[in-house]
Amino acid sequence: MRKYESLYVIHPEVVGDDLTAMVERFQSVLTDQKAEILKLDNWGTRKLAYPIKKQEKGCYVQTIFEAEATVIAEYERRLRLDENVLRFLTVRFEGELVETPEEEVPAAAEEAVEAAPEAAAEKSETPESAE
Repeated sequence: MRKYESLYVIHPEVVGDDLTAMVERFQSVLTDQKAEILKLDNWGTRKLAYPIKKQEKGCYVQTIFEAEATVIAEYERRLRLDENVLRFLTVRFEGELVETPEEEVPAAAEEAVEAAPEAAAEKSETPESAE
């Protein structure tokens, strides 16, 4: 069995329990075909690089799993049929799976949140135009 990484973008209006149910549905497509999910990571809603289906944002979900090659066809077929999936990509994963300690993730997020108000304050202090 080989390792694969799948990243898919879900419509930004799918939130809460609907989002959780959708992710679990795609996860069950893999587990029903005897694939082993190594990592499932919901990155949250982010701005897209370019509009997709008239949407500026999307919810990114990353799945790293181990499966036979025949599993990929059914998995991607299910992703393709769901109207709330804006884009998806599945590639062979050749690197080592590195687990990030959960304690480090919130610390990085807190630093980004703390830096955002300071950056906004700096922008408001600069004059926009001289009249």
